[in-house]
Amino acid sequence: MSVSQAEQDTVAFTVEDGIAWVKFNRPEKRNCMSPQLNRQMMRVLDELEYRDDVGVLVLSGEGTAWSAGMDLKEYFRENEAKGLGAMRQAQRESYGWWRRLRWYQKPTIAMVNGWCFGGGYGPLFGCDLAFAAEEAQFGLSEINWGILPGGGATKIAVELMSFRNAMYHSMMGENVDGKKAAEWGLVNEAVPLANLKERVTEVANVLLQKNPVALKATKDAIRRVGEMTYENAEDYLVRAQEAANSFDNEGRKEGIKQFIDDKTYKPGLGAYDKSKA
Repeated sequence: MSVSQAEQDTVAFTVEDGIAWVKFNRPEKRNCMSPQLNRQMMRVLDELEYRDDVGVLVLSGEGTAWSAGMDLKEYFRENEAKGLGAMRQAQRESYGWWRRLRWYQKPTIAMVNGWCFGGGYGPLFGCDLAFAAEEAQFGLSEINWGILPGGGATKIAVELMSFRNAMYHSMMGENVDGKKAAEWGLVNEAVPLANLKERVTEVANVLLQKNPVALKATKDAIRRVGEMTYENAEDYLVRAQEAANSFDNEGRKEGIKQFIDDKTYKPGLGAYDKSKA
């Protein structure tokens, strides 16, 4: 089935020095997520996930917004007019790529350059790390037009913020800037917009030096163990380590060798030289 050029253009990406720079590309709509964008984002994630020249994926937005959430006209009004089946299809397409992003093979970073509202919290939470411009604006504005923060947004607020901040953020419908978002835990840190890409590149380059099998196992473990008892988490992590070793035991052995035998690196100060594995 052919895909229209207009649909393909809703997402743009480039690959440079191991980093895939992916952008929501509807700047005239503040990068609201339409059904077309959601379908194209899944295709882009498919294309990049196992490419040898991609070690880290960065998700950002073209123009002045990261994503202002779901497109109220194309995602809600038009699909609701078509009936429940159309609405469920739109949900599968949007929630599907957010879920894919949460369990992505490569480390992912949200680079929040501007507006991040409502449905934008789905891919924000989907990314492993998040950095924002101090000037960025975050908001759960759903309460202002008469609905609850759906699509996982309420759950994300509770996962990332304290109970009181999640309640205030969801009930008041007020925006917070990047600095407050970092203080509340929505993002790792906030820096001036002029320095945002430089900071994200710095973090991505650190991740590129790590063992990719260990990174994937660590990503999954952090998301999984939060809902487990300590005993279940302990058992899961033992099995996860065994599985990771089965994929890349030579890499693990090389790291230990460089520390114990070669004395060429210290684990607390950086990664081992994986090029020698």
